[in-house]
Amino acid sequence: MDFALTDEQQMIAETATRLAQDRLAPLAERLDRGEGRDAFLANLKVLAENGFMGLSISAQYGGTEAGSVAFALTVEALARACASTAVTTSVTNMVGEVIEAVGSEAQKETYLPRLTGGGYAAGGFCLTETGAGSDPASMRTRARKDGDDWIIDGSKLYITSGDYAGVFVVWAVTDPDARPGKGISCFLVEAGTPGLVIGKAEKKMGQTGSATNEVLFENCRVPGSALMGKENDGFRVAVGELAGGRIGIASLALGVARAAMDEAKAYVKERRQFGKAIADMQGIQWMIADRETELEAARLLVLQAAWLKEQKKPFAREASMAKLFASEAAQKATYTALQLHGGAGYIQDYALERYARDARITTIYEGTSEIQRLIIAREVMKAI
Repeated sequence: MDFALTDEQQMIAETATRLAQDRLAPLAERLDRGEGRDAFLANLKVLAENGFMGLSISAQYGGTEAGSVAFALTVEALARACASTAVTTSVTNMVGEVIEAVGSEAQKETYLPRLTGGGYAAGGFCLTETGAGSDPASMRTRARKDGDDWIIDGSKLYITSGDYAGVFVVWAVTDPDARPGKGISCFLVEAGTPGLVIGKAEKKMGQTGSATNEVLFENCRVPGSALMGKENDGFRVAVGELAGGRIGIASLALGVARAAMDEAKAYVKERRQFGKAIADMQGIQWMIADRETELEAARLLVLQAAWLKEQKKPFAREASMAKLFASEAAQKATYTALQLHGGAGYIQDYALERYARDARITTIYEGTSEIQRLIIAREVMKAI
């Protein structure tokens, strides 16, 4: 088995790392304080101009065609500098992939170049609702036909990039009499459409630079051409894309964890107690060894899932394994890194407390750790 990256993948990873260090890292602390939105949007534009908003999108629509492995490497590299930028990039790539997978030719030609080229700052993925998080089939947002148009009513919750997304992929029930999951359709709704209302940004524990909003649909009229794919086939599309999104969040968790451990390793080499660097103490060494082993295992799981997706092979089980393991490993790594800093880790002068807060959500969004375990068990038992 060849674990070597291709020249293209290596170049993309190096470019993402350079941009992250030069542009994202200097802004991350300000974003965490709720400042620097204009600079954040400017960075998203730069990422788009460098091909990072359409890593798996066809070149004819402005994409990079680099594939899922390059996507995973990119999100990891960005997250080491700024988790808020990484999650925005990940979700925007998800939106683009949905449009390319099921959109009409007109939809792809209209919206994909705007996402991949930075015409839109980001894309929005409108699936979650108050009563439909881990169980999206229970959604209550409705879309009903009115002549040649559709009218959407309902609300979506915790929508990444709601404040500045240029287009939203929206799931709504189109056949309320169908059994759960079978009467749902998928729509494209452009920002500024009458009846599309962006609620206030949520005040979050971490990843505060990325806006997370409620998105309301109040008698929101869209043309018949806004329907993506087949009517009442949207749930299948959502489930498939969520699996891909889990690769992105696993990569993000890994990036944040790597950043935390980098800080910790540098600190323990400098910090001296009892006449020697604490890095020379066996207890410290074992803490680092355990975390580094877990993160290396997480990276292999992420790359396996990404490779399977890129090869168009089944990858749902592997994506859930990667997301579960990487996000849980990130909790251990960020808290271990904080512990290795001692009291200094609790002080905001150091980045450790931000890393711990940024990593915490990775066990929750794109499917909680508990949901990942259900998916993994289901897939394993299906194979028997």
